[in-house]
Amino acid sequence: MGNERRWWGLGALALSMLALGFDMTILNVALTTISEKLHASTSELQWIVDSYLLVFAALLLPAGLLGDRLGRRRTLLAGMAVFGAASLAGALAGGTGGVIAARAFMGLGAAIMMPLSMSMLPAVFPPHERTRAIAVWSSASALGLPIGPLLGGWLLEHFSWTSIFLVNVPIVAVGGIALAFTMPETRDPAAPKADGPGSLLSMGGLVALVYGVIEAPVRGWGDPAVLGVLALSAVLLTAFVLWERRAPQPMMDVRLFHDPRFSWAMVAAVAANLLMGGLLFVFPQYLQAVLGNDAFGTGLRLIPMLLGLLAGGLTTDRIVPRTGHKPIIVTGLAVLAAGLGWGAFTDAGDSYGSIVPWLLLIGLGCGLSLVPAMDALMAALPADQAGRGSGLVQTLRQTGGTLGVAGLGSLLSAVYRDHVATGGLPGAAADAAHGSVGGAVAVAGKLHDAALLASARDAYVHGMDAVLAACAAASLAVAVLLLAFQPGRRGADVTADEPESTHEHVAP
Repeated sequence: MGNERRWWGLGALALSMLALGFDMTILNVALTTISEKLHASTSELQWIVDSYLLVFAALLLPAGLLGDRLGRRRTLLAGMAVFGAASLAGALAGGTGGVIAARAFMGLGAAIMMPLSMSMLPAVFPPHERTRAIAVWSSASALGLPIGPLLGGWLLEHFSWTSIFLVNVPIVAVGGIALAFTMPETRDPAAPKADGPGSLLSMGGLVALVYGVIEAPVRGWGDPAVLGVLALSAVLLTAFVLWERRAPQPMMDVRLFHDPRFSWAMVAAVAANLLMGGLLFVFPQYLQAVLGNDAFGTGLRLIPMLLGLLAGGLTTDRIVPRTGHKPIIVTGLAVLAAGLGWGAFTDAGDSYGSIVPWLLLIGLGCGLSLVPAMDALMAALPADQAGRGSGLVQTLRQTGGTLGVAGLGSLLSAVYRDHVATGGLPGAAADAAHGSVGGAVAVAGKLHDAALLASARDAYVHGMDAVLAACAAASLAVAVLLLAFQPGRRGADVTADEPESTHEHVAP
């Protein structure tokens, strides 16, 4: 495949990942508008968000196997078509039921796009170019997260709420057309047939797990329903692993975890995703509720973290061929811990300018840890398992991010409730102020209560500091574990001298 053509193909993949990235955050700024226009209840709004997450988590693993069998480019284009059509359906929906259904099908399309776009990289890029390609792919996905609020705020200011769905259609269409003409078809002729029991067990277990962690912050971690769903998840996922170990043609090769190159790179990738997911949950609320920025301004103020991420990816591309993956990943996690630890000393009265340095550090640390970890994972995957392996990688990464948001969100809520002062407020107002900083800001505005506003902002910063401190400790702990146990360069890391992967190429 020509050098120029494959880089154009990477641009098409990056475009599709950009759409997935901002789709995960663009909806957040539109929920209030959707509630007003469609008269949606709180429960319906929650399902608009969660229907996507549940389908997405459940189908990542089977989608990777499907691509290995039918052809990765063909299946990826089908996923992009589903995502684009579902986005159009969401824009045309006349009620919340239609929006929920559209979001579920968008989750289906995203579950196909995410692992298969990643699995195509080792098929077309030789080892000495793969690190750069993964840096571009990862950066495009991450770039979409802060673009979501920025783009969503601008669209809602100038157009209808339906524009947050319509914007996906031309992006996916252009990416799909470019992909069809620039990327070759690849498949694994020896890929196993559909594993019915394994698929059902994995989908059931992941749906139960994601549903449990979504409901836990709302109902409480000790709620019987939450505990029951999480216990069911543990049973189903355990049964899935046991089944895969004995199945004649497993959809997931559990032997991958016997390879320390793969398992420790996976730990690093999941940890970086979990920490970034937690930060992107708590920090935008700080920018809005404490510093008083709108959605567009919030996205704009996340740019320093993005710049750090891009700098980390570029640094990785230049250094990994000389040092291997391990030193860069460990350094990245240490830098990430330093940035998070610095952020944990934030006060309610701090200006945005004082926050920028540690935001840059966090972005840099994430780029230095996530990009080489993903590169190491792709290097460790057998060429004939690119689709299935990528599905497994993305399943664990996205589940880790969901767990991070749920667990760290619970910590934030607990610290916030302990510090916010709601004495003297009427019952309903006190409950609203006690429930979230957004509720407290709204109540303070209606009652012109400056003391409540100051207390809520101070309480939220206390909670955010606790989350950042916990993330810093976790990042440092993972860095120490990788330093002790991850294999070094000798016989472990992929170098520029390795041959290209052995995927079967099919003429486009």
